[in-house]
Amino acid sequence: MKRLRRLKETFTQSIQAKLTSYFILILLPLICFSLYANDRSHNILEQELGERTMSAMGSALEYVDLTMDGIKNLTTLLATDSSLTSRLKHSGDQLSEEALLDFTQVMLQITNTTNINTSVSGVTIYHGGSKRLISSRIGALYRPEAASEPWFKDVMRSNGSYVLYLPEKHEEALMGWADPVYDQEQIVLMQLMDLYSRDRGSNVLMLSIPKRQMLSYLRNLAPSEASKVYLFDERDRLIVTNAPDAEVKTLSSEEWQAIQSGRNGPDGKNMVLRAESPRSGWSLVLMQPEGEIYKKSRPLELFSYWIIGISCVLAFWSSWLIYSNIAAPISSLVSGMKQLRRGNFDAQLKNNRQDELGYLTDAFNQTVEQQRHLIRDIYEQQLRLTKTELKFLQSQINPHFLYNTLDSIYWSAKNYDADEISEMVLNLSRFFRLSLSKGRDTFTVEENFAHLKYYIRVQQLRFVDQFTASFHAAADTEGLYVLKLLLQPLVENAILHGLEKRESGGELHISAERREERLVLTVADNGKGIPEERLYRIRTSLSRMGGRDGEVPGGEFFGLLNVKSRIKLYYGDTAEFTIESEEGRGTVSRIELPLDRCINQGEEEES
Repeated sequence: MKRLRRLKETFTQSIQAKLTSYFILILLPLICFSLYANDRSHNILEQELGERTMSAMGSALEYVDLTMDGIKNLTTLLATDSSLTSRLKHSGDQLSEEALLDFTQVMLQITNTTNINTSVSGVTIYHGGSKRLISSRIGALYRPEAASEPWFKDVMRSNGSYVLYLPEKHEEALMGWADPVYDQEQIVLMQLMDLYSRDRGSNVLMLSIPKRQMLSYLRNLAPSEASKVYLFDERDRLIVTNAPDAEVKTLSSEEWQAIQSGRNGPDGKNMVLRAESPRSGWSLVLMQPEGEIYKKSRPLELFSYWIIGISCVLAFWSSWLIYSNIAAPISSLVSGMKQLRRGNFDAQLKNNRQDELGYLTDAFNQTVEQQRHLIRDIYEQQLRLTKTELKFLQSQINPHFLYNTLDSIYWSAKNYDADEISEMVLNLSRFFRLSLSKGRDTFTVEENFAHLKYYIRVQQLRFVDQFTASFHAAADTEGLYVLKLLLQPLVENAILHGLEKRESGGELHISAERREERLVLTVADNGKGIPEERLYRIRTSLSRMGGRDGEVPGGEFFGLLNVKSRIKLYYGDTAEFTIESEEGRGTVSRIELPLDRCINQGEEEES
């Protein structure tokens, strides 16, 4: 109680204690927020990592399912192949010449099957009549003890169903080849032969699947070497894993159950994710050390703790500094504010400080100065506004002067019977009238095409009609709105860089169509095309412009970059601009715009 009483007296009587307490209270929410942000970032990181990893694991399981389904279909196809089953009707340990010939044909057929199917490393048939293994890898082996092996009994009990056998031991033939059945690097899919016959006999078809093939795809799921991937079948048997054999064998039953069920290990230092295929029942488990997950975020977390500690130290130091230096400057500021309140705008405070209070004093003096010049500034602002309005009126006059001048040239050409000049001036006048129009930034596709016709006609007169132009706008696109002058740079490039080099027979085609929810504008020509090196530079320059900041760099591709910059600015990131060209055959420029923006922009501009 005494200590609490002393703390209360100190807080009541000491300004420094109050300042320190207030600073700590101000920092307390920041400290709590920093701790919460660290914890939240961990959760978000785990959640995002888990979602991405689970999606990848699902895709991997689909790949495994498709692979196994394909192998099962191949197994059924071979098991029901009459050309194979008819050659396996022989019996007896001693093989006749006919049996040897038939077995040779069987070996040739299953060898061809292995060569065709890369997912299968070998095909083996156990012939129960002669107690021999016919393998595509090592030929024929006499195996009289096979009838007593567990895998043979499982296949016989399956009554024609698939049996997935995982070899628990490894044997090799006399030649050094791995045994076709007892090869721990393989997974063996078994099934009885002659499925459609009531008397199936004891012939067993076996397809070997290399574990390394499945593991090579599953390894991509592991973000680091310390991550472990485990693939289990529907009976929770381990199929493949990238974990060392010694590590797998030393796992306790509790740890093994935790891995199979997708739970964190007993030490809690690993994040374990488990995905199960709803079709096959196979499951995939990914174990990743938590240290690697938070490896990049750990320095930031430590940095936040350092910030919290330094902030607390600064709180105590700042309270003492403010307490010892705050009295005189505050009194001076209060006196100056009283004078300002009375209307004395000539009041100025002396200042010889360089700290925050000195800044406040300077700010007070500047405020008084600004108030003194406020009326004068307002007058100057009104004067600038008047000048701006005058310039705006002048900008309205210039286009009318251009229209009137072109109109005068047109009638002068008509008077002198210069029909080509008059037609060129007329089309040029119409082109500029739409280009310089005020108040509208977008026009319908139909209006844009009409505008382009004026420009193209001027170019046709210039090049003595050495090319023709055609327009095609689908009926459902004519009323859609497009930025004005959007297609003009593309048409200009098609004429000047493509069709200009042709003496005759040039064709320029401009079209508009709807594809799903997009408006597609196309400018195509049969000119000389773009060289491959120049086309690469154009595409590289266009690909670098991915933002919507509206800035267009200069250079030799200014017009094309301008087109892409405008569509990105007005239509968003979903708008696309592509160029396709083949040297000697022509160029196709294509703009794809979101359909809703082509409708809404027109409505907004009209409103």
